[in-house]
Amino acid sequence: MNDVVAGDGDGAYQRVVRELGGADVVARIAGLSGSDFASLMLEVARRRAARETPASVLRRYRGDRFVQAGAAAWRSSRRAEDLLLGCLPPDVELMTVAPLVPLGAHSALGTVSQNKVVTTIRPCEVAADPTNALALEAAIRRAAVTKANGSAAPASVRLATIQRVTRGQLYPAGWQAHFSLFATVTAGRDEGGLRFERAALALQLGFGVAALRTAGLTPQVALTPLSAAGEAIAAEAAGLGALDAEIVTDRTRTAGRGYYRDICFKVNALLDEGPAEIGDGGFTDWTARLLANQKERLLISGYGLDRLGALLGLQLLGSPRPGLPLLGLPLLDASHD
Repeated sequence: MNDVVAGDGDGAYQRVVRELGGADVVARIAGLSGSDFASLMLEVARRRAARETPASVLRRYRGDRFVQAGAAAWRSSRRAEDLLLGCLPPDVELMTVAPLVPLGAHSALGTVSQNKVVTTIRPCEVAADPTNALALEAAIRRAAVTKANGSAAPASVRLATIQRVTRGQLYPAGWQAHFSLFATVTAGRDEGGLRFERAALALQLGFGVAALRTAGLTPQVALTPLSAAGEAIAAEAAGLGALDAEIVTDRTRTAGRGYYRDICFKVNALLDEGPAEIGDGGFTDWTARLLANQKERLLISGYGLDRLGALLGLQLLGSPRPGLPLLGLPLLDASHD
């Protein structure tokens, strides 16, 4: 896949458009129905694949960041998975999500550029964040609960999954295009007085803190209020004595503004060299928009398994942990246009 981000102002894009006969050609192709577009692109892919040889496939495997093997130690990452699974509350349902999501699942829900998602020939895209798939499933289940029990149905939906995801943007050296995330979502309905928000946040933060404590790490929770409601939620969360963690308020955070609403957070491991981000989350309006109901609420969070696994692996080796490897990334940052 070409790393050039195509767009109306991109030089490579403009050159290709001219060679194909102008922007009208692109508009006509983009305007095709989903099935017609897939038929056309399948034939294009078939012709391109027919030109490949074993030697060219091996060359691409060596040089293409999307297909190269992960650098994270498998056993350490698996240990991180088991650790998080062991701390998951029993009422959270674990799901096996598909490696693909519907086209636009990232850009239509979060303000994420489509150029930073690996799009397929069919009307799908490679998962870049497991919380998007979990949000879609949660919306379906919330709709079913509401249909069965009425609009006042308070039943929350709590889901979790582990997924290897891929992102299309270029990262600095040491970062990988694909990595594993452990994700959780809590979906429900506005209960008034921010009761849902307070309860959902306390449960998700409790899980993250317990996981780091179980790993032998010192947890820190960094809260970033994004609204007056977020300020109220943060004030209560800061006083949660049940959270065995350092709780700080980070008003300098810029990542995720516009992506999250009311409040977002990071779950960090406090190391000698400073906080190391392990988890990231916050409230979104995804289920509210999916169900066209502003009373719906959704809290999402994700934990970098490669990064946590690297820490656990260094612990086993008795390493002083100098310089945490850049393995595993935070959730998609909507500030990246």
